[in-house]
Order: sequence, then C-alpha cells, then structure tokens
Amino acid sequence: MGDWWYRNIVEPGKLPLLLSLAGFVTVFLVTRGITRMIRAGRGPFRNVGTGRVHIHHMVPGIVLAAVGGFGMAAIADESGGAAVMALVFGAGMGLVMDEFALMLYLSDVYWSQQGRASVEAVMLTAAAVGMVLLGALPVGVDDVSEAEQDNRAGLALTVALHFLIVVTSFVKGKMRLGVIGVFLPPVAWTAAVRLARPDSPWARRFYAEGSRRRRRATERARRHDARWGGVSAKAGNLLAGKPDRH
Repeated sequence: MGDWWYRNIVEPGKLPLLLSLAGFVTVFLVTRGITRMIRAGRGPFRNVGTGRVHIHHMVPGIVLAAVGGFGMAAIADESGGAAVMALVFGAGMGLVMDEFALMLYLSDVYWSQQGRASVEAVMLTAAAVGMVLLGALPVGVDDVSEAEQDNRAGLALTVALHFLIVVTSFVKGKMRLGVIGVFLPPVAWTAAVRLARPDSPWARRFYAEGSRRRRRATERARRHDARWGGVSAKAGNLLAGKPDRH
C-alpha cells in the first residue's frame, strides 16, 4: 500500500490535488447537512447575518479559496505548507460551489428546483478532479500519438477540435456527458451528434417550434426523463434535501 501511495500520489505530485478534492467533498457534505438541520429547526446551528443582511456561506468560501489558491502559488511544492493550502482551497471551493445556483441565477434558489444546479455542479467537479487523479488527461491529449505530440500544430488542432465538441455538448444541454467527454472523447462526440435537449440553447436556436426535430427532441427527452428522472430526483433529495413546493 505504501509503495502504491508513493508511486501514484506522492511521486507524481498529486497529493495537493487529492487533499483539495477531499476538502471539497467533505466540506460540501458537512455544509449540506448543517443547512438541512437549520431548515428543519434542529441542532444548534442558525443562519449567519448582520442586521438584515444574510451572509451566505459562499462568502467565507471565497475567502478560504483565495487564501488557499494564493498560498499554493507562494509556497514551494516540497513543503508541507502547500498541502495545507490545498486543503484550505478545497474547503473554500466546497462552500462556494454549494451555492453555485445562487451565482448562476443571481437569486436565493438554494431550496428550489433550480438550486439542484449546485449539487450537479459539485458532482461534476468532483468527477472531473477524480478523473485527473486517476491519470486521465483532458481534451483528448491522452489519445494523441507521439508523432502528433511532436507536431505542435497537429496537437493544437486536436485539442481545439475536441474543445469545440465538448462545448457543443454543453450547448445541447448535456452537461454531464460534456464533462465526462473532456476526459473520454467518444462520450463527448456521441453527445455532440445526437439530438439536443428541447430546453437547451441549441434547440432554441436551431429547432423551430413545431418542427420534426423539435418533436423528436421533446419525445426523446420525455422518454429519458420517464426512465431516469425518478432515480435522479430521489438521489438529489437524499443528498440535497427536497426542494420547496411553490
């Protein structure tokens, strides 16, 4: 076990990344637990505010992320301080990303259905960092041959093309597949060529109301949501709590 730890984590310099991920996930889970207790009126925790201003937990999160990020840049890699700063950075980002939906919608949607965007953003971020820890390289670089790596123009074109495909997946409303596709190119390619979600920017731009493509996209999304929507909702309720009913 010690040999594996050294070869796969310490020697490649992945310990700060691992600590950041650990801090990120742990603080997010703890924060969700505390906010659910506050919502239910249980435990000693209460909302923090000054006067009429409610202080969201992303505020101390931004401070911690700034301290950790600048600290990692300032401290030498071989020192233990860099590992501590990595942990602080991950903890700060856990607080910030827990309120991702608030920043996205510029409204306090924490307990609404829109607030689920925070949970999805955290899961996608954790998955992406986890893939890096496992050795996956982004934007298809791990699929490039040695000859292409020697040819900088060819490498740049490969990366740019795959980046475009990933962005297309996002615009088609397939965020999860797009993030996974950053590290596994065939996933992004599949998402990019298939029909877009009917509520996506791509569909609004290219699928006219009443068109065959719009109908096919709507029907496909309906079948997908009927099959997986319930499972996704239950998992979201377990992790984030049930959204408010309006």
